[in-house]
Amino acid sequence: MTLSRRNLLATTAAVAAGTTAAAASAGTAHAAPAGHGGHGGRRLRTGFERLADGGYAPLDGQKVGIVTNPTGITRDVRHIVDVMHADDRVNLTAVFGPEHGFRGTAQAGGSEGRYDDPATGLPVYDTYLKSGQPLADVFTASGVDTVVFDIQDVGARFYTYIWTLFDCMEAASLAGKRFVVLDRPNPVTGRAALGPILHKEFATFVGRQPIAQAHGMTVAELALLFNGEFLPSPVPLETVTMTGWKRSEFYDVSGLPWVPPSPNMPTPECALVYSGTCLFEGTNLSEGRGTTRPFELLGAEGIDGGWAAAANEVGLPGVRFREGYFAPTFSKFQGKTVGGVQLHVHDRAAFDPVRTGIALLVTARRTWEGFAWRSDNWIDKLTGSTRVRTMIDAGADTDEVVHGWERELAAFRRTRRQYLLYR
Repeated sequence: MTLSRRNLLATTAAVAAGTTAAAASAGTAHAAPAGHGGHGGRRLRTGFERLADGGYAPLDGQKVGIVTNPTGITRDVRHIVDVMHADDRVNLTAVFGPEHGFRGTAQAGGSEGRYDDPATGLPVYDTYLKSGQPLADVFTASGVDTVVFDIQDVGARFYTYIWTLFDCMEAASLAGKRFVVLDRPNPVTGRAALGPILHKEFATFVGRQPIAQAHGMTVAELALLFNGEFLPSPVPLETVTMTGWKRSEFYDVSGLPWVPPSPNMPTPECALVYSGTCLFEGTNLSEGRGTTRPFELLGAEGIDGGWAAAANEVGLPGVRFREGYFAPTFSKFQGKTVGGVQLHVHDRAAFDPVRTGIALLVTARRTWEGFAWRSDNWIDKLTGSTRVRTMIDAGADTDEVVHGWERELAAFRRTRRQYLLYR
């Protein structure tokens, strides 16, 4: 049977514990209210928990492959691949590893390649830097009927797992596979979308589609958005929602253990600032890689306390800046002592990570004569256009830069609203 784009999207459902919730149509995604149990009388249950509790009903009779990494764990820190492999109710036949690998052994910009998992004997296929037909060929070669996705995101457009999600959805569509997304919390809340919108001519693996720099969505919500707005041929999609999660809640409220989604994302506090301070990857300053506080420590040789003072004078809500010195063990300025700032977020509800990142770029350029953008203009890939770089170079202040993206952000927020699953 041939399905139209609208009919195919209408098969998208929030499925859990054998119950199918309302699906997203091409024009409207109906919000499925979150359930309750844990914090304040609610207990958050992830998509995987609900899938397992329901006897893996959406996967019945299917050969299943799963896209996951070390964050795919249960509340008692067992990996879901190990759990599924040992459960006769589901036929798990393959694993697909993203950047950093399924077991998480690779650094940034690396993967684990093709191998057989020693713990389960399952074949592990590498998805990193694969998309389109080459990735569809991987799914075909694996012999699976359904591709499942379960990875903890951190809420930033340039965090690559959401584009692994997009690429795998597109490839599954090309290969004629079903796709199931198991939801997890956005650790920095889902309250609002923030920051500039990607312009399509700047699309890369740190931003495939025009979404906000801090998207304020869960991976299941993003999957609905991708299917409804961006995929040329939507995939048969089901989303297994969480219960007990509210959009206003940070990760520590979830009661879930934190596993670093990547080697330089050690804590939820790091995730909180990341959608702003990762912009320093586009400069000649250290973004704190090679320290115990990546993305919370920023600096370079020759910077003194003047930068922290200037940043504090901006009066940004929810955050203060401390003059700090550190010596990265790898990446920029490896083995050298550099000066800069450490972010201290004292009111995370008021904190705006993207505005903060822009303010830090503006003040760094004004207070340190050595400031420079990376020669490949990587900052344009991170921010999604030339606007931020050229405005800062022209002397714009923080408010002027932020104002430059407000109209595009408002349009994205209207589109985003259709696909939100939680209150």
